Amino acid sequence: MVRIDIESEARLRIRRQLLAWYDLSQRDLPWRRNRDPYAIWVSEIMLQQTRVAVVVDRYQAFMARFPTLVSLALAPEQEILALWSGLGYYRRARMLHKAAQFVAANREGNLPATAAELRLLPGIGNYTAAAIASIAHGEAVPVVDGNVERVLCRLQGWEAVGRSGQAALRHKVDSVATQILDPQRPGDFNQALMELGATVCTPRNPQCLVCPLSPDCTTRGEHKTQTRPRMLSKEISYALAVRTGKLPGFTNREVMLEQRPDSNTVMPGMWQLPVLREVAMPESELRMTVRHAIMQVNYYVRIRTVFEEDVDSLTIPEGRRCWVPLINAAGMALTGLTRKVLSRAHLLPVAPLDALILQTAVQEPS
Repeated sequence: MVRIDIESEARLRIRRQLLAWYDLSQRDLPWRRNRDPYAIWVSEIMLQQTRVAVVVDRYQAFMARFPTLVSLALAPEQEILALWSGLGYYRRARMLHKAAQFVAANREGNLPATAAELRLLPGIGNYTAAAIASIAHGEAVPVVDGNVERVLCRLQGWEAVGRSGQAALRHKVDSVATQILDPQRPGDFNQALMELGATVCTPRNPQCLVCPLSPDCTTRGEHKTQTRPRMLSKEISYALAVRTGKLPGFTNREVMLEQRPDSNTVMPGMWQLPVLREVAMPESELRMTVRHAIMQVNYYVRIRTVFEEDVDSLTIPEGRRCWVPLINAAGMALTGLTRKVLSRAHLLPVAPLDALILQTAVQEPS
């Protein structure tokens, strides 16, 4: 294995300059306001493959509803998925719930304090374990995410390599991350590196003139990276069926929703609009068009207004269906696309946090 040696003087300079910059420039993010391991864990899971701006509001709502690990462990999965709706990658929420249940049952609700022990929990890998251990407990372990890898590659002048060379590059990055880590403030240092990659040493047009590591950087600008895989495109259509219900006022309307089977590999158990048999539809019956990205696919979605008596003939049954009062829909584990469509159609009222998942109000088809 190739060993990369950083001179002691350079290590001290990098630590000093990066932490001084972080102390002055760090963003005020809600999960940075305490050292609660549970809160840090939730934030790190949410931030995986999701933009910070999207996470902030979701995180605060999630923590208001589940302020402790035990409260999360005791909650129904559907309620957790409802608050996760819009963040995507729902397996993260399920693994978070499973790990919380394990810790509540076997560790009296207390997360392990070391990265090695944290890695033994469901859904916690090297990155998340190191983040929790260093930020919450001050363990001197480096955290390497995509932002940190980019910063360190530029610092050393390394170009991104193909799949065959990824392991060797990762070893080199880990070696540098370990050497420059500040043992006195490991949590702050790890967050500072991630912050630098997110706000200054960005993938395109890095702000090298204001970068605290510029004096030690070999690249000082963009470096060659792998070409991002091309997004696939797919067209799909959904039925928006709304009927008059039995409750007064706004609640006197119900929408047809369908629960995705547990056997589905993508978003099992989530609620969505019924899928139409035909993608094309008369222009007069087109309610709206929506563009929605899931992983590497761009979906071009058509929404058609469908009458109650036509739902079965025009749609493909894929799971259990229910007529749901609109007042309760906001509190269900909706797919991100379904939540987006109902919001744009002005059919999704804002549900208070303590009213989420009123499952007793979900009615079976009559």
